[in-house]
Amino acid sequence: MSKAAILVIDDEAQMRKLLEITLESSGFGVLHATTGREGIVAAATHPPDMILLDIGLPDESGHEVLRKLREWYTHPIMMLSVQNSEEDIVRALDNGANDYLVKPYRTGELLARIRSLLRRSGTDDATLVVSAGDITIDLAARTVKKGGATLKLTATEYTLLSLLARNAGRVLTHQYLLREVWGNSYVNESQYLRVFIAQLRKKIEKDPNRPAIILTESRIGYRFAGADHI
Repeated sequence: MSKAAILVIDDEAQMRKLLEITLESSGFGVLHATTGREGIVAAATHPPDMILLDIGLPDESGHEVLRKLREWYTHPIMMLSVQNSEEDIVRALDNGANDYLVKPYRTGELLARIRSLLRRSGTDDATLVVSAGDITIDLAARTVKKGGATLKLTATEYTLLSLLARNAGRVLTHQYLLREVWGNSYVNESQYLRVFIAQLRKKIEKDPNRPAIILTESRIGYRFAGADHI
């Protein structure tokens, strides 16, 4: 099997070199671009399996590059930035980023997130089963089991859980979840989301007060964690 190719779009030479060493030592192929324009051309000419995109680029914002890429590029994009403001993170995730990592970051965390996103890239619902702990979600059969026993979920609970599971490892913002599950008119009704997340945790978590499957990303959204595709 050929190794996955990752395009790094970052104008900082030291950061590009560090990422190249880290990624190549972990078995990935690495492509480089130093500007947003170069990155878009590189992605179109030699489509990578994943893109690491810095927000602070010399010619245009990484947010704008992300917007342009998402017009046609469907593989994972992870944003890298020294900026850790809630506004920046939410904007990136809502505009199609699969993940957002703040510099400086731990190498192990970066690689774990990359592997998670690549595992889940391009998976078809018809063959998708997601597991986390003793929870198994069969998206084709629309069933959820805990320790082998089928759980009874409401239609809304299942819709919310399946949306999180399909995007396992990815942070989904409050606004995105509200829009996808309840519709555009509910994007500011965060209490709906809190109530249903709490209900789901009571049904699927071993300890709802210390969740290990549906994780909270403070002020941003939720992440379905610990999932593997079977």
